[in-house]
Amino acid sequence: MRGRDPDTGEFLSPSRSQQRRDALEVLDLARQLSQLTPQQLDRLPIPDTLRPHIDDTRRITSHIAHKRQLQYLAKQMRKEDDEALHAIRDALDVHGDAAREEAARLHRAERWRERLIDEGDAALAELLDAHPDADRQRLRQLARNAQEERNKNKPPHAFRELFRELRELLAESADEGGSEDSDTDDGDDQAGLA
Repeated sequence: MRGRDPDTGEFLSPSRSQQRRDALEVLDLARQLSQLTPQQLDRLPIPDTLRPHIDDTRRITSHIAHKRQLQYLAKQMRKEDDEALHAIRDALDVHGDAAREEAARLHRAERWRERLIDEGDAALAELLDAHPDADRQRLRQLARNAQEERNKNKPPHAFRELFRELRELLAESADEGGSEDSDTDDGDDQAGLA
């Protein structure tokens, strides 16, 4: 029995029905995690204690054994803090904050790529002012190769590689706590003027 507070008359703990609904939500989250690729899992804020259980669940293919391992994974997940589970849910949610931040970061990388190809060294200097740890020579070479690919209608190998480099650079600066937004707002204003 959950009991009641003698002063207020409120219940002291969630009902069994609510506990069951919460457990089923965690089981559903565990099922979602077990269906992701390792690369997708790497992008999520998964505690180190859960990752081996998720990998085991992904590895097991026998139906009954998989179901049993999935339930074990959910049990382990229920031991985690509510904040950790909320962060995972938010990262998985298409409309969550983490998804919006990732989409914004990708858009910034696309804008920088276009500016580097179109404006050349002027845009590169501005990017290096905002991100001094960037590899100047590599970015300049990729931008020039992408420009050449575009002019000669070649496959966009350097174009894609430049995007990957920029995406990693912006992700590193976000992880370090750099003010990524202020850097790119200036870039947006400059891009609008160009």
